[in-house]
Amino acid sequence: MGLELRKIQIKDIVFGEFNRIENNVLHLNKKSLSKLIMADKRIKEVDFDIAKPGQSVRIFPVKDVIEPRAKLKGDIFPGVFKEQVTEAGNGITYILSGCAVVTTGPIVGFQEGLIDMNGPASQYSIFSKLLNIVMIISKENNVDPHEHEESVRLAGIKLARFLGEIGLKYKDYKTEKYEWKSIGEKHKENPDLPRVAYIYNCMSQGLLHDTYFYGRDAKQIVPSLITPLEVMDGAIISGNCVSPGSKTTTYHHLNNAVIRELLNKHGEEINFMGIVLNPLMVTLKEKYRNCMLSFKYAKMLGAQGAIISQEGFGNPTTDLMLICSHLEKAGIKTVIITNEDAGIDGMSESLPDSVTEARAIVSTGNSNETIMLPKMDKVIGNLTEIKKTTGGNVNSIQNDGKLLVEIHGIMGSHNLQGNTYLSATTV
Repeated sequence: MGLELRKIQIKDIVFGEFNRIENNVLHLNKKSLSKLIMADKRIKEVDFDIAKPGQSVRIFPVKDVIEPRAKLKGDIFPGVFKEQVTEAGNGITYILSGCAVVTTGPIVGFQEGLIDMNGPASQYSIFSKLLNIVMIISKENNVDPHEHEESVRLAGIKLARFLGEIGLKYKDYKTEKYEWKSIGEKHKENPDLPRVAYIYNCMSQGLLHDTYFYGRDAKQIVPSLITPLEVMDGAIISGNCVSPGSKTTTYHHLNNAVIRELLNKHGEEINFMGIVLNPLMVTLKEKYRNCMLSFKYAKMLGAQGAIISQEGFGNPTTDLMLICSHLEKAGIKTVIITNEDAGIDGMSESLPDSVTEARAIVSTGNSNETIMLPKMDKVIGNLTEIKKTTGGNVNSIQNDGKLLVEIHGIMGSHNLQGNTYLSATTV
């Protein structure tokens, strides 16, 4: 299995008459973008805007963030748009680096978080550093909550693929090449290096709490052995929409920070053996079952060490701790990544579950800490929905236009794959 990534660095985005890239500037025609998205009859209206780093712009409520990508041959995000499903992680993929598709507009019940392109909140989110193509979507009146979520999710993926295809004939790119070998070959290749597996927890708990693997709802699968190249090539997309700070967006999946570091250290410090994708389920029975299977697959990989990332907060910590306990008891040294919900004063119990075997924990910080954000000159979306957001409340909008929120309300502020600027230290 071999994957070549051709990264085109986008330096600016402007609206114009045609869809094209010139001198690393992405030109977009609004009418053609609207036609693409309005093909879904569940969508009533769509508009587009551009938010650039350093601007006094606030985007809210954000549902997903997706990096534009396309395959030279085949289909990016396999299993989403076509009946025939091809394996991700092979061939040539074009990436428009430095930019992203951001979907926004009122969603179902709870709302998502914010992205500030300037000010203190911009220091907590990687998305504030990107050129963002923002879609503001509203649904038709007869569309039910599940269809509403699906239509917005697919609109973002569809636009990301469309933009990626603009780059297929562009010649100014940087190339990264990756190869993934069989388990047997990997054992022989680096026999003296510690064998490491990655347990990749993904949210799978119902409407606004879902992840999609090859287009299939992860609630309908059991833990699976997968390769990092599949993840980098669009096999996993996000449908999780409730916890902004710890949310794993599709952009995070495509640019998983744990995978990146494991690949960087492979062959030098470790022998990266593979990934176990573990759906985070609702019932205790399902948690025990998936814990058993994740542990089984880690042993099949011959893992001597493991890293586990979490998604969401609350009951997903139980999955995290159960798997950690099993691995450690079997002699597989384990590191877990989690955030803390320690209250606004930092004095509350920070984790809802724990085990004595969890001896190596990477914290992405206290999500409950509050921050006062300045008023922005422009809001893309609807700021009044902040009252329905994790990290926000009915008193978040101040009389002078400032915004009081928990760090939890900032998109990706304490991302549990470590793709964040926030962390914690032991004192």
